[in-house]
Amino acid sequence: MSEIEQHPADTDWHRWAPIGQTLDTSRTPGSGPVPSIAAFELLPLEPMLVPEKPRGGELDASTCHHCGPANEFTIWQDDEWRVSGGMQGPTGIPFVGAISPRRHVKLEDAPLEVLAGLGPILQRVSEAAKAIPAVARCHFSRWNDGSAHLHLWAYARPAGMMQGRGAILPYWEQSMPAMPEEMMQEYLEIVANALAAGGGEAFPTR
Repeated sequence: MSEIEQHPADTDWHRWAPIGQTLDTSRTPGSGPVPSIAAFELLPLEPMLVPEKPRGGELDASTCHHCGPANEFTIWQDDEWRVSGGMQGPTGIPFVGAISPRRHVKLEDAPLEVLAGLGPILQRVSEAAKAIPAVARCHFSRWNDGSAHLHLWAYARPAGMMQGRGAILPYWEQSMPAMPEEMMQEYLEIVANALAAGGGEAFPTR
């Protein structure tokens, strides 16, 4: 596939944007439901080039890592949905998982039966994550930049971790020391088995 020829994005907003500047982040520390950031610094705002490069599986579904047979990161699946865990190695919070439909769809073109199934699978994953003794809540996030395949991320907030409330939890996840491998595998098994109790198949995680 030939390399995409990119050029600077040119809209009123892009012409306004402070490209090349390092933005003021002084308003962020101390904000949120519970203060959890003392200070941080963004890198200078880079030029924004279009057209954007295709995401994984966008041009060729055969290259999509969400599709195909169960892989080493699959902890549970049924006929329609798959839950994966441990994709990024040991994590510092009790559970991080990806939820995706088995068929290759984007949010924009997903059939109604897939969209109708999204609510129930989120409910099931939330309850399964809370089966881990250390977990109080399960947060869900959708970022649409790495893969064209519809998927959401589940983040289990530890009980009592008020500084992890809301959108800050993924940053804590990146900053916490990694749990022991055995502990992570135990927690993945708890989630997989809790999901399988309601149907579908749990996969060995060790």
